[in-house]
Amino acid sequence: MLQQILREMYIDPELLAELNDEQKHILFYKMREEQLRRWHEREARAAREEAEGERPGGSNRSPNHKHIQWLHGIDGDVWVWIMGEAPGDKPYEQISEELIAERARRQAQKEAEELWRQKEAEITKKFRDAMANEKARILAEKWKVEMEDRKAAKVLEERIHEEFKRKEEEERKRGEMQIRLQEEQRAKELYWTLKQAQQQSQDSEKEEREWEEQLRRSKAADEERRRKAQRARDEYRRHSLRAIQKGTVAGLSNMFQEISLYNEQEAKLNNHHPSPTPPKSLLVPVRVWERPLRPVSRDVIIRWFKEEQLPRRAGFERNTKSIASWFHGIISREDAEDLLSNMTEGAFLVRVSEKIWGYTLSYRQQHGFKHFLVDASGDFYSFLGVDPNRHATLTDLIDFHKEEIITVSGGELLQKPCGQRDNPPDYHMLFD
Repeated sequence: MLQQILREMYIDPELLAELNDEQKHILFYKMREEQLRRWHEREARAAREEAEGERPGGSNRSPNHKHIQWLHGIDGDVWVWIMGEAPGDKPYEQISEELIAERARRQAQKEAEELWRQKEAEITKKFRDAMANEKARILAEKWKVEMEDRKAAKVLEERIHEEFKRKEEEERKRGEMQIRLQEEQRAKELYWTLKQAQQQSQDSEKEEREWEEQLRRSKAADEERRRKAQRARDEYRRHSLRAIQKGTVAGLSNMFQEISLYNEQEAKLNNHHPSPTPPKSLLVPVRVWERPLRPVSRDVIIRWFKEEQLPRRAGFERNTKSIASWFHGIISREDAEDLLSNMTEGAFLVRVSEKIWGYTLSYRQQHGFKHFLVDASGDFYSFLGVDPNRHATLTDLIDFHKEEIITVSGGELLQKPCGQRDNPPDYHMLFD
């Protein structure tokens, strides 16, 4: 869903209304980042084309043909222009302001490039070390279980390698966005710093002390931003490692169970069906369900849930046939807030979304509510634009955030599920 929005550079207003403020900010940053990327590609392509066009032929002028010719006025004398006094000229103060702003922008850009080089080296080192540790752990686990199927082990290693590469790319993008924001903020600070430096030569010692105080506050603000960025990186690293550990162990366990179950079924089939033709009951069914790009009606949503979500046990408790107490059907935002209104902070429910192929997690805050979109259009479950972690099942996502917060700024932790109030329950049409 996020890739489609970035590709088309458009989001439906109804879908935008379902996002909270933090999700909107992240989505707008992603769209602005895509615009800059396209612009840089276009500028690089134009530069290459211009260089290729000028390469065959060159200028035939020799250095000796260069000369200077003064421009003369009507009176025959050399034409002289005084900046700021000619008709149509900008005032001197405005030209000075523009020069200061340009100097501040270039200085901020230079500092931002240096910060990005340091951050890129840090990201590369971190993921290189994490990948080495992960490979060592995989080799140890393969040695313990004495796994005979080397092909399956190779597929697992490649999958984990791709996961690390994806997370590294996402962190690089977040790092670029953070550096870009710091560059803009730094440009503004440098502009005012240079402006005050210009006034310092004209004003008294009192203004000099005020400038020094402003510079001290600016440095303190820079230090505070660096501390916040470090805390955010530590929190993200803790979430990422926790999700990778959980996801990898669960993936290994499921794969071993599937291999064992497949071997048992194959042995039974060889005993009962000597013919090389597989029985009809084990043939893969032809998928006739064609999912639209987005939900268009309740009937389509119900069919999507039955065709794609029921086989993945969406809405069920782990390893049981019981429907989870937090699961609800196709209900509106107002109905969800009404159910959560009499509950304490940390209460939550999950409802089927009418805007995307997925769900909406409604969360009770101390004062008000929050709603997070859960993307289920692929073969995993993840929050749209908030949490980079991917989960194999909807229950895995809920259990993970019972121990880990959803966002660093909000500190949302799932504590108490909100159950049904009416009979029959609001999800009865999904399971009929």
